[in-house]
Amino acid sequence: MFEGDNTVLVIGAHPDDEVLGAGGTIAKHANSGDDVHILIVTEGTTHQYGDTELIEEKKKQAKLCADTLGASTVHFGDLPDMKLDQIPHVEVNSVIEGVCCEVNPDIVYTHSRREVNLDHLAVHESTVVATRPGSGVSTVLTYETPSSTDFATDIDGFNPTLFTEIEEYLDVKTDAFNCYETEVREYPHPRSTESIRSIAKARGAASGCRAAEAFDILRAYR
Repeated sequence: MFEGDNTVLVIGAHPDDEVLGAGGTIAKHANSGDDVHILIVTEGTTHQYGDTELIEEKKKQAKLCADTLGASTVHFGDLPDMKLDQIPHVEVNSVIEGVCCEVNPDIVYTHSRREVNLDHLAVHESTVVATRPGSGVSTVLTYETPSSTDFATDIDGFNPTLFTEIEEYLDVKTDAFNCYETEVREYPHPRSTESIRSIAKARGAASGCRAAEAFDILRAYR
């Protein structure tokens, strides 16, 4: 997966989802020479906080985060935060399909379907549509989102089938996450630097290395 000739698209519903779920893997892809793009589907601010002035600040933070990880571009869908379950499914599809057509990714990362956040679920479902057979995407993987995936209570919980070793990139991941100054929380909140490190170490211990990120393989064509 890290051959240096892949185009990678990481899709998140909100600013910071991408780094929480796959930050170390993004940095690893970029360091391997892969062309990495990030799509943030919503503006991530207005409906939840009622403050439109934060939109541009969040975009600046997302770009700084992407630069820290080594991603080449950040795309913004600008759909309403916390409302993706209330707008037509086809509108979310259109945003994701549009970016897929623009960057033509080989590998796509997106949200798990095991989520308490309805925006995350909507992005998952629309990614499945956008990356359906014939789309040109060879591999689709889902990631876990701290403070959302881990709060879900479904019987068929997040069940990782792929672990990416990220010991070399764990500092880069936490540095990139800290670019989102408005999202960083104090430990033991899952969106804290210490928690991010703990999760990576736990996933590493589960897969025989010192630090890892966990994914579920949704589709893989070889």
